[in-house]
Amino acid sequence: QVQLVESGGGLVQAGGSLRLSCAASGRTFSCYAMGWFRQAPGKEREFVGSINCYTGSQRYADSVKGRFTISRDNAKNTVYLQMNSLKLDDTAVYYCAARKVGQSYDYWGQGTQVTVSS
Repeated sequence: QVQLVESGGGLVQAGGSLRLSCAASGRTFSCYAMGWFRQAPGKEREFVGSINCYTGSQRYADSVKGRFTISRDNAKNTVYLQMNSLKLDDTAVYYCAARKVGQSYDYWGQGTQVTVSS
């Protein structure tokens, strides 16, 4: 079992930056791939990016590529989402999630709100 808690959301002007954190507890954090997802009002939850278990390789949605960066600190059991050049369309509740290799995302945080204003 893995427990995830996101933090760092808030209100930011367009063009600004935020860094979200996701603190994990429970099973060995380093063995889980971590993902970030978001859900805007009236829309389905969508994939933002992920970082894998051991190599740290990352994938990003096209909509955030070049603006968002995911990193992880296994010693602190924490994964980060650095968001730069934020746009109004980035407004959403952001969730982190964890999965074992080859499995689906089974563990989810409660989400943190990010609001980008003009």
